[in-house]
Amino acid sequence: MSKNFDVIVIGGGPGGYIAAIRAAQLGFNTACIDEWKNAAGGPAPGGTCTNVGCIPSKALLQSSENYEHAGHAFADHGIEVKGLSLNLGQMLARKDGVVKQNNDGILYLFKKNKVTFFHGRGSFAGSDGNGYQIKLAGAKEETLTGKHIVIATGSNPRALPNAAFDEKLILSNTGALAIDTVPKKLGIIGAGVIGLEMGSVWRRLGADVTVLEALPAFLGAVDEQIAKEAHKMFTKQGLKISLGVKIGSITPGKKEVTVDYADEKGIAQKVVFDKLIVSIGRVPNTIGLNADGIGLKLDERGFIAVDGDCKTNLPNVWAVGDVVRGPMLAHKAEEEGVAVAERIAGQHGHVNFNTIPWVIYTSPEIAWVGKTEQQLKAEGVAYKAGTFPFLANGRARALGDTSGMVKFLADAKSDEILGVHIVGPMASELISEAVVAMEFRASAEDIARICHAHPSLSEATKEAALAVDKRALNF
Repeated sequence: MSKNFDVIVIGGGPGGYIAAIRAAQLGFNTACIDEWKNAAGGPAPGGTCTNVGCIPSKALLQSSENYEHAGHAFADHGIEVKGLSLNLGQMLARKDGVVKQNNDGILYLFKKNKVTFFHGRGSFAGSDGNGYQIKLAGAKEETLTGKHIVIATGSNPRALPNAAFDEKLILSNTGALAIDTVPKKLGIIGAGVIGLEMGSVWRRLGADVTVLEALPAFLGAVDEQIAKEAHKMFTKQGLKISLGVKIGSITPGKKEVTVDYADEKGIAQKVVFDKLIVSIGRVPNTIGLNADGIGLKLDERGFIAVDGDCKTNLPNVWAVGDVVRGPMLAHKAEEEGVAVAERIAGQHGHVNFNTIPWVIYTSPEIAWVGKTEQQLKAEGVAYKAGTFPFLANGRARALGDTSGMVKFLADAKSDEILGVHIVGPMASELISEAVVAMEFRASAEDIARICHAHPSLSEATKEAALAVDKRALNF
């Protein structure tokens, strides 16, 4: 087997494995290096997303929602459940099985596309006229040479000062997905995507969940109207959300952890939790790359510095995903991976940051693309808004989930769609229509004139587009 490659990708997460597959499709002799291990010590490509992020969290969200429906919602449908009990071990085992299916799927795709996979950690060892030498540290140590290097090493959870993750009492996303007993009192620091999703899982399974958020506004990146609606629904479900808090000391004991903090009024508070999940963001992972040794430039926040095409300061060295600027989203990493492979081939890979969708997979789901109303106001853009509640949607009524709404924001003159925001059932799926429309620079009128199936949740999208011109038909 040749140890010289046209393209070597360091990291097998969404950005890395997709970059490797696309490069191989384009005819390049491609290798991918990834060090994730499964419980047996074997390879587990897919990065944070597949192993301790997107995939396992969605598995637990689905399982916990089924449990909550069985305990509360099924009766409305005439389905009586007696003797309901929770088998948490089976729920976690199912989650692990879903992860393994995805790991194995990636290994199959490597084989199908003739990508050479190496299990271990890759780091720069030097460069010469043939390219860059990449040292592989794993079960077998060897050196590979690549003409082009794509860095896709992802990110790590950010810890609070003086509160290191032990994954027993103080948990990152990794530990939050593997709690083996439902905690009576669960604390979460950070009301972002991970905090709200994990809080939802464990609340449904019986935990008393308190979310502590430093910012004064709930989901500040979300459209304010949508965020307020979501906050109301999460609170009604039983999530205790405290905003504007200032975390003081965090003191782990033998079986619990004590958090001292000041609330939004500055009043000192002390609360004892069985477990504490810290979800205050993520930091780029450049550990062990030997960036200094090769002269790879990092920016002031520790991200690998790249231009608009994901080129680093080193010739033929690229970087994608969480380790570079931009939103830390798996699908953003995938698009950058494809674009970089195509740029290496001399094509014109393209990523439009303005049409990257965001999703929070709680219940109700929250999804959005484009500008929020507060952003448009701050930028002085004249706009029109249209909303439509799921309460008036026939399919939502049949589902028994009428919470939330769809909101359209369109340019006041041209009617071009500037943003679409959804809180409600299946928002993660509904948002795709808005992404396609915005990518083609459609107007709200375009969506309003398209026939949508009846009865369907997507009719709420059409009705919100109609509402931009104040002519919704069913509300």
